[in-house]
Amino acid sequence: MARRGVGLVDGKASGRKGQRLQRPLVHLAKAPSSQPLLHGFDSGPPIVVSPAPFIASVRDPGWGAFLQPFLALNQVSLEALGLTPRIVSGREGVILELRPSLKAGAVPLKSAVTGKVAGGVVIGPRFGWAGIGRVLSATGWGSGPEFLPLSLVPGSGREVPPWVIAGPVMERLRELLAHLRRGYVERTELLTAPRGQIQWDQYVRKQMPAGAWHQLPCRYTELDSDTRLRQVIRWALETVCRDMGVVISDDVVGMLLLQELKQLLEMVSDVKPRRPGRQELDGRQSNQSMLSLYLQRGLQAIGWVSDERGLGGGQNTDGLSWSLSLEDLWERYVESVVRRDAALSGGTVRIGRRGETVVPLPWNDPFHRPLGHLVPDFVVYRGNSVEIVDAKYKSHFADLDANRWAELAEETQSAMRADIHQVLAYAAAAGSGESVKATLVYPVRQSVFEELSLRNQTESLALIPVGSREISLCIKAAVFG
Repeated sequence: MARRGVGLVDGKASGRKGQRLQRPLVHLAKAPSSQPLLHGFDSGPPIVVSPAPFIASVRDPGWGAFLQPFLALNQVSLEALGLTPRIVSGREGVILELRPSLKAGAVPLKSAVTGKVAGGVVIGPRFGWAGIGRVLSATGWGSGPEFLPLSLVPGSGREVPPWVIAGPVMERLRELLAHLRRGYVERTELLTAPRGQIQWDQYVRKQMPAGAWHQLPCRYTELDSDTRLRQVIRWALETVCRDMGVVISDDVVGMLLLQELKQLLEMVSDVKPRRPGRQELDGRQSNQSMLSLYLQRGLQAIGWVSDERGLGGGQNTDGLSWSLSLEDLWERYVESVVRRDAALSGGTVRIGRRGETVVPLPWNDPFHRPLGHLVPDFVVYRGNSVEIVDAKYKSHFADLDANRWAELAEETQSAMRADIHQVLAYAAAAGSGESVKATLVYPVRQSVFEELSLRNQTESLALIPVGSREISLCIKAAVFG
């Protein structure tokens, strides 16, 4: 608002005597430009990084001498998300591209001039956020993203669904509640039978005048969990519930997560919520070596909620740095399906990531020792039969329709042929039953799976004779989530 005695004439400011004054700066100021957020998806096309936001104080166009400093400053961020930098020369000079891997996530990018965060990059899943949410819901939120010890990512709080962060936070609080240490706490209550020490002075002052002769004020100690910490946990759960309720609307995954949050709230319904101070959280975490892993992770999650680190899914613009291996997530999802099917058929499952399916390869020379074993993802035993299951995350299958899945393009056949050789080697080494089956499981979109189901083409089988027996080879399509 202009000061008294100064007006605007033909877009210019003038004083009382008509002298021209410069227009107040507030009228000429431009809206501050937001920090850029680059977007891509796993195994997608390269992301072109414009140099302008990261060398803003330099007048010369292009990266110039700042390309290598930019890559050096952001090496940790790029490696955490599996982004491979590629320098391309074109007519307009040097172009920097970032090639995504099989990871989703968000990381900050620093300026090559100031060294401060000047932007960020978000890599989304090719199969869509909804598929990720359903997989996380099915496998447990503990298999969610890895949070990185990096700065906040500008703008990512509005780009990433709230449950990507809120789900793992809820899982950490669940673990913390399950592993709270019990200790002696002092209580003072009105009881009808004596317990501990009766507070006679209080009894004479309050109970007797009120005619409550049967109520005895007693002070006693008993084993209980950390009440103050449970109060903080309740506050954190309620905060996440409130923020989630604002943004999820018709989000099915968000609604499922909200139900789980409310179930956890029932476990702390006997205490009042209490927001922790930063000093309290820092004090509890001051001696990390003395804290259990669950307490460390839980306190860190409570700190994120307290600092409003993008858990609201749109309530805050900046979000946490995180990465998620989609290969590992797909393997966890296939594991949940294999376990469910084995339970229905009376089978037992061995898991490769736990070292339960290792098949040693005794080489006769030391040069091949790094290839000293085979590790199938899953081995299922059912009576005299054995099935080897390998989960294969191939991102390009998301672009296939039902016809192309059934026919398979040349390049897809080549990629699948290597997978077939691998699973057959697993079957030959690990399959000792009368009936041996080798199964490869690939992700497809929901629409493709439904059309394949109508055609009865969700599985393709082949019988391969090996000596006196046959190995059944199965290629199976499954919905990502």
